[in-house]
Amino acid sequence: MRSIKRDLIDLSILSAFVLAFALAWGGPFTGGSAAYAQDQPQQPQPSQQQKSTTFTGTITRDGSQYVLRDSSGQTYKLDDADRAKQFEGKTVKVTGQLDQQAMVIHVENIEGA
Repeated sequence: MRSIKRDLIDLSILSAFVLAFALAWGGPFTGGSAAYAQDQPQQPQPSQQQKSTTFTGTITRDGSQYVLRDSSGQTYKLDDADRAKQFEGKTVKVTGQLDQQAMVIHVENIEGA
């Protein structure tokens, strides 16, 4: 009789450890880990993606980099030096997406104004 009670107690303790481990591990036992879902970067929805904008100004050099200087004197770095090089010193229209934090235009097209 004592051995059956002892076996039941041992089995209960083992079951509690297995359950605690399964909950801590996550995975299929909890339907996924919330921490894992929070670590994943969210992809922008199509409606949230930046749209192209047209900027007008003069392309000049700032050291080894080409920039667009608009009529207010604001400068924007251009990420495509190959396209910008042929328009140096000229007034142009640059189409692209502006990274406002870095003040960089991701160039899609450059044409004379």
